[in-house]
Amino acid sequence: MRELGVGLIGTGFMGRAHALAFNNARAVFELPFDLKLAALADADTERAQRCAWAWGFATAHGDWQTLINDPKVDVVAITTPNHLHYPMAMAAIAAGKAVYCEKPLAVSLEQADAMRRAASAAGVVTRVGYNYQHNPIIDLARQLIESGELGQIISFQGEFSEDFMANPVSPWSWRCEAEHAGGALADLGSHLLSMARFLVGDVQSVCADTQTVHTQRPASPGSTEMRSIVVDDQVHALLRFANGARGTVSSSWLKRGYKNHLNFEISGTHGTLAFDQERLNELRLCRAGEDSFQRLLAGPAQPGYAAFSPAAGHQLGYNELKTLEVQELIMALAGQGSTGTDFTAAWEVERLATAIRVAAREERWVQVSEM
Repeated sequence: MRELGVGLIGTGFMGRAHALAFNNARAVFELPFDLKLAALADADTERAQRCAWAWGFATAHGDWQTLINDPKVDVVAITTPNHLHYPMAMAAIAAGKAVYCEKPLAVSLEQADAMRRAASAAGVVTRVGYNYQHNPIIDLARQLIESGELGQIISFQGEFSEDFMANPVSPWSWRCEAEHAGGALADLGSHLLSMARFLVGDVQSVCADTQTVHTQRPASPGSTEMRSIVVDDQVHALLRFANGARGTVSSSWLKRGYKNHLNFEISGTHGTLAFDQERLNELRLCRAGEDSFQRLLAGPAQPGYAAFSPAAGHQLGYNELKTLEVQELIMALAGQGSTGTDFTAAWEVERLATAIRVAAREERWVQVSEM
């Protein structure tokens, strides 16, 4: 069995999630590679060494380019702030390495386009961290839609809101800078846009409104120095899908009480299904002729679930979804997977997000093909 060396860049929350996912994938799945955690990189060399030891990586680097050049690294996992995705991914592609990058793909559509073109030209496998789509219950939702259980799809209503920026004195961070992030639409809304495309299909045109509610924030915790904020705190958009369905999406990082409220309702001529990420192991389904919704629980009948639990109702969590995403990546590297979000699909999400920003700025309906 050929070895597959993993190189991880970043040691924050997402770095740890990736490390857990790679470790878990080795434990619960029969993989076509002998998976090796080859190297970990962080700008803080001491932290890189500490996390490499704790998470099971063989080597620590204080420089990400050194990790990419490491001959033992075959796939590069990028979990850094958004503005670093482009240079790191482009360097990895140039080195002939597979790339597993967190979302959003880039901080501009131009960067995203260059990344997907470079990956295609190099023939390397790419994946982007839209892990919510790897939930077995989302796979069931897609099956229900594709089987015609809901009839002709006529609407998608979705929201992804959290409250981690609700306090107006929460300090400035890289997420508040347009050149480094992109606001609630990029941070949260990109997941929702990807989900809408995954379940309902391409979006043809959009109309939107965005708002920055808190235009200033403290420069650091407790600081009296204030920094201006221009990225969106909340966004609302109308969608027209290519298949004729209509939709609404909204996203906010100010909505108190919500911690991971990625939810949607999809309605068709024969029924409606509903999902909420805060109850990620269930769907609600109402068919024509029924008076109310029934609850569908995820269980071992859904692909991927049984690797973690032999019984329905025992529940998967965020890290299991990340593990399923890693499994799909590894199978793709073996030529056996095609369901994940690659750089081309992630570019389509960025194109849709760009159309929403243009629609909000110019106060008009925008064709996604204009982007």
